[in-house]
Amino acid sequence: MTELTSLTIAEAREKLKAKEFTSVELTKAYLDAIDAANGVLNAYIALTPEKALEMAKASDARRAAGKIGALEGIPLGIKDLFATRDVHTQACSHILDGFQPKYESTVSQNLWDDGAVMLGKLNMDEFAMGSSNETSHYGAVINPWRAKGSNQQLVPGGSSGGSAAAVAAHLCAGATATDTGGSIRQPAAFTGTVGIKPTYGRCSRWGIVAFASSLDQAGPIARDVRDAAIMLKSMASVDLKDTTSVDLPVPDYEASLGQSLKGMKIGIPKEYRVDGMPEEIEALWSQGIAWLKDAGAEIVDITLPHTKYALPAYYIVAPAEASSNLARYDGVRYGLRVDGKDIIDMYEKTRAAGFGQEVKRRIMIGTYVLSAGYYDAYYLRAQKVRTLIKRDFEQVFEAGVDAILTPATPSSAFGVADENLASDPVKMYLNDIFTVTVNMAGLPGIAVPAGLDHKGLPLGLQLIGRPFEEETLFRTAHVIEQAAGKYTPAKWW
Repeated sequence: MTELTSLTIAEAREKLKAKEFTSVELTKAYLDAIDAANGVLNAYIALTPEKALEMAKASDARRAAGKIGALEGIPLGIKDLFATRDVHTQACSHILDGFQPKYESTVSQNLWDDGAVMLGKLNMDEFAMGSSNETSHYGAVINPWRAKGSNQQLVPGGSSGGSAAAVAAHLCAGATATDTGGSIRQPAAFTGTVGIKPTYGRCSRWGIVAFASSLDQAGPIARDVRDAAIMLKSMASVDLKDTTSVDLPVPDYEASLGQSLKGMKIGIPKEYRVDGMPEEIEALWSQGIAWLKDAGAEIVDITLPHTKYALPAYYIVAPAEASSNLARYDGVRYGLRVDGKDIIDMYEKTRAAGFGQEVKRRIMIGTYVLSAGYYDAYYLRAQKVRTLIKRDFEQVFEAGVDAILTPATPSSAFGVADENLASDPVKMYLNDIFTVTVNMAGLPGIAVPAGLDHKGLPLGLQLIGRPFEEETLFRTAHVIEQAAGKYTPAKWW
């Protein structure tokens, strides 16, 4: 029998159907893999082995009774941003110490309704604020990839670093993740996995700890395009508890794989050719263009003139919304509480002790840009820029472009505690340069592995689509995947 943890969701689904093994056996294989690797990789911060085996047993019973869900018996990891009933949910922050909600997020409930099994909660940047998974209260996640001939520990990207590392290291069959400015696509690119940020409103945000409510969107990180399509079908839904979720039928994304690209127009934005972009990224992009051309797509040059303002505008809008959302953590009802001489002192001490440096930085930025006298100069202006960015994309799509191809990240994974980045937050923020426009415009974007750099580390390409046309992204990403192949790190842990 193949090593169970090496199977994709699609492969495991078929083998479970053929009764080659049970969900309990598959779940045990993943729990053993986590036990062996998590001490090194730090991908999981809370494991739920009893719950996992209970869910797996229930899945096997349903299968025996002929009731088979879309993810029946498939073990998944859940990012710590998703509320899971009676299970650790802390957004990897000290301020939510001991919090176990009495409710389930809509996205995770959808997965359980389709028969999936929960292995545990995955590490992430605190409150999803970070591009390297180093801001977590539970310590950095280590990327399962290593550069050729090097033992240096690398970051898996952020904020969904635990999700990406766990999927790449075969510590779960797939994982939930969230993306506010690139937090699904950047870690996917750094770990040789596939990550899709769906259109804003495709998945419910209810029960997901909020960072920036107008930008946050849930999506999957998976081993290949097919698995991402299978997971998104289960995750997406309209939800009366989230008024921003959209009441549109959820297509069978998997059915779009293998369809021809003939007649499709792929846009190449000149603004993404940034100064100092490594030659390898440029070469990868050219290779991606060639693959899509070979598959019958027409390649057209496009312009997205307001792209250059996206990063600064994003780092005004996102912190502003964060400072508002994070005001609720005060130590009164749940989580960490540091006593003070009066209630104001208690608030201040709790928040000072509970929030990490990056979260404090963003709360301060956000509070500043929303303050009297600065609101118009910063926040309002950033929202106007956001409208222009959205309009750029609309004009391109109105001109007949079906999808846009860009690099996913400006480099491959960098080292943990990289001094160059640790001392300069702006350099860290530049990791999101290719991804933030998608969130600002509310569009779907997918990162797909497309090659390795000279150090043997994975690099990804990004496809951006029209609103609610994730099928086009899956179809196009599948063509890149077929041409580029799949990438798995050599096991060293």
